[in-house]
Amino acid sequence: MEFKIINKETGEDKEFTNDAIASFLEIHLGRFGDKKEDILKCLDYVFKKCGNITLGIENSQIIGAVVVNETGMDGYIPENILVYIAVHENQRGKGMGGKLMKKAIDNANGSISLHVEPDNPAKKLYERLGFTNKYLEMRLQR
Repeated sequence: MEFKIINKETGEDKEFTNDAIASFLEIHLGRFGDKKEDILKCLDYVFKKCGNITLGIENSQIIGAVVVNETGMDGYIPENILVYIAVHENQRGKGMGGKLMKKAIDNANGSISLHVEPDNPAKKLYERLGFTNKYLEMRLQR
């Protein structure tokens, strides 16, 4: 597997377009994901503001993806938020998620937060990587 980092400086990749990445994420996030149109908004943020997309590539195919957006905050709010991570269903259980996360962490400057549902199997991966549960998140939906 090789890694590809895409961000504001590199610009959208000609081979692995935002549409291709969003399609991959929509399929492989499953019930923990969002609609493609919302994923595309997140990817657009990477190029208009700041963040990184880390892709795992094998045989010219996306087999994993991590999207980290920079928050523009420092200290009181983590500087980054991990928005999406997905691994192709044929690659799960092979350590791919951990490799992708480590690469994404290496490419991020500052602390990283994330939201995870309690029954999401990825929760164990995050804990192994050192993420802790500091707060209970509450939202007011409008």
